Amino acid sequence: MPHPIRYNPSVTYLEDLNPPQRQAVTVEGGPVLVLAGPGSGKTRVLTRRIAHLVVALGVQPYNIIAVTFTNKAARQMRERVEALVPEGLRSLDGIWLGTFHAMCARLLRREAGNNFLPFTNNFVIADDDDQDTLIRQSLKEFNLDDKQYRPAVLSAIISRAKNELIPAEDFTVQNYRDEVARRVYQRYEERLRAENKLDFDDLLLWSVRLLVEQPDTRQRYARRFQHVLVDEFQDTNTVQYELLKLLASHHHNLFVVGDEDQSIYRWRGADAGNVRRFEQDFPDCHKILLEQNYRSTQVVLDAARAVIDRNPDRTPKQLFTERGGGQPLALYEALDDRGEASHVVERIYREMVTRRAKGGEFAVMYRTNAQSRLLEEEFLRAGLPYRLVGAQRFYGRREVKDLIAYLRLVFNPADDLSLLRVINVPRRGAGEKTILGLQMTAQDAGISAGAVLVSLGQDRVASPYWNVFTNRTALALAEFGDMLRRWRQDLEADTPLPALFDRILVESGYEGYLRDGSEEGEERWENVQELRRLAYEYQERGLAEFLENLALVSDQDTLPDQLDAPTLLTLHAAKGLEFDHVFIIGLDEGLLPHSRSMDEPEEMAEERRLFYVGLTRARNLVTLVRAEQRATFGTYEDTRPSRFLQDIPEHLLQTSGVRTRLPRRQRQEAWEQPQRWESKPPAGSAPEPIVRQFQPAMRVRHPSWGEGMVMDSKVQDNEELVDVFFESVGFKRLVASLAKLEVVPKN
Repeated sequence: MPHPIRYNPSVTYLEDLNPPQRQAVTVEGGPVLVLAGPGSGKTRVLTRRIAHLVVALGVQPYNIIAVTFTNKAARQMRERVEALVPEGLRSLDGIWLGTFHAMCARLLRREAGNNFLPFTNNFVIADDDDQDTLIRQSLKEFNLDDKQYRPAVLSAIISRAKNELIPAEDFTVQNYRDEVARRVYQRYEERLRAENKLDFDDLLLWSVRLLVEQPDTRQRYARRFQHVLVDEFQDTNTVQYELLKLLASHHHNLFVVGDEDQSIYRWRGADAGNVRRFEQDFPDCHKILLEQNYRSTQVVLDAARAVIDRNPDRTPKQLFTERGGGQPLALYEALDDRGEASHVVERIYREMVTRRAKGGEFAVMYRTNAQSRLLEEEFLRAGLPYRLVGAQRFYGRREVKDLIAYLRLVFNPADDLSLLRVINVPRRGAGEKTILGLQMTAQDAGISAGAVLVSLGQDRVASPYWNVFTNRTALALAEFGDMLRRWRQDLEADTPLPALFDRILVESGYEGYLRDGSEEGEERWENVQELRRLAYEYQERGLAEFLENLALVSDQDTLPDQLDAPTLLTLHAAKGLEFDHVFIIGLDEGLLPHSRSMDEPEEMAEERRLFYVGLTRARNLVTLVRAEQRATFGTYEDTRPSRFLQDIPEHLLQTSGVRTRLPRRQRQEAWEQPQRWESKPPAGSAPEPIVRQFQPAMRVRHPSWGEGMVMDSKVQDNEELVDVFFESVGFKRLVASLAKLEVVPKN
């Protein structure tokens, strides 16, 4: 038992708190629900609460457990508490402070001698690769095809079951696929136990099962932990909430801090409904709202509130700040998605030059990782460094590099690096031994490994290399070689690049391999689709120019992240961050909100929360950007503005871009129409035909980008659209009436 701590009446940790914060820090025991709006100082409240327990109430650290979601947050919390506690009381060694998984691992190692637990205290925590291997072994044991029953999908099913406290024997079976999942789940569990392993979900599941089914153990821990505190409560799932209730079951001092409006991780099990359950389970709880914001201007807060107030089943919060009103949000409506990206980069560049702003003050946020591609290319063209948070750079992503390797191999079968990358992706039975044999055969013959494959694919058993391998291995290599041979024939026959791209996707099995039914698989597929869209831009120029362009971009793409540079990140990755100026792009139906949320009310509610989180990351300025049309596959698809834009009051929003000349009421009506907006003349008047001012091959000059050549010009929606290739920044599509282009006279 730790040495008792002597009471100390110091209250310096209360001096800089506002009244609701002080109430939360000093509230008496019992269940406490602190709903903390964005930027309202929730971490401050949590750390001050721990300090208050130790300093003012004399609670020993040994009797406190504080749980958070990341190791970084746990370290920062400990450091802040230690800085608050007077010098003589700074020993917090007895406190349990860490992530849910770390706390559960600690508990299970201490209790592993309990006969109830089927593992010893030296258990190993299985990582993702371990889980994948064990599931594949289980499938093989049942003679099930891992292409039909994807390990990633089964892993997600098992994880979801464990987080809902459903063991394998209680897994619900409604069809044959469920039966397969149940059998694999059961065998997977047996293999884990045989190897004395726990996966991450087991850490939580077994902790809850232990405390539920062993009353003496539950009482021991519930008596010890007089105070249970948790951060980011809105991100807890079923098993985590049950664990908290069990630990607080004796003293009932459960102190939770969170914000249901910032619950954005439903796809990984988080349940915003736990906030409502807390109020139902503890009807006598103290409920405290933190509504004063220390980050954003009032305009940003009012816009964010207008968006989030549309969500049902939540506690309304009247967010306010003492920072003042601030500037209205800007909405820029670009002609297309490339114009969307170029506007963002131009705006950042201009503000950095004119305001002498630092790059680190800017953040560009988007719904999906695939949206970063055009942004990255525009930053590279402008010579501006950028930071990418939460994901690899577009051209460094695994699936993008895989498809580029396939294309490089078709272009040059002697490219052994590309061959080695894709010959067994998806798996084709070409393991390390087979690949080594292939390389040695190629070396002995004085040719590339790709040439050996093409020979096997073309001549099969007649190939001089067939007998080098076993029949099974030779057949696997010949099938790949035959695909490569056919793709080469397509290339030589000038098959359009998009058609070649699609054929590779289908015949290689890569699409099925990637789209395994998981959330990650769909996100990776979106990246492939983004690369496919780029291929359509090169359908007239061919594979050689496409690969050359990719090589140039990829080389620049290896630049290290700059600390003082604009940040590119998804809205999910933005949680917990803040920036002076936030850009949110892709505010179109199908992107934000995402198309997958259209038929599910709770999914749509989470999309709204996601947008709310993005808005409230801004200290001073918010710029919202959308595109009238987006490149699909060789053409442009018309878009509809995001429904969330309609929620922002008119006086909080300044609009510019292609619809600037429409009054707000007409813009609103246009947004609500299912068809594409078209400019219409006033009643009783005839539209004036637009005469094209620019012709292909004309030299023109732009005020910012200098000279360029007109590649194409067309009239659409009563506007002349001009495609120009500028020497300084590359291809741009412009609205002639807005672009301030000048024709350069011929010499």
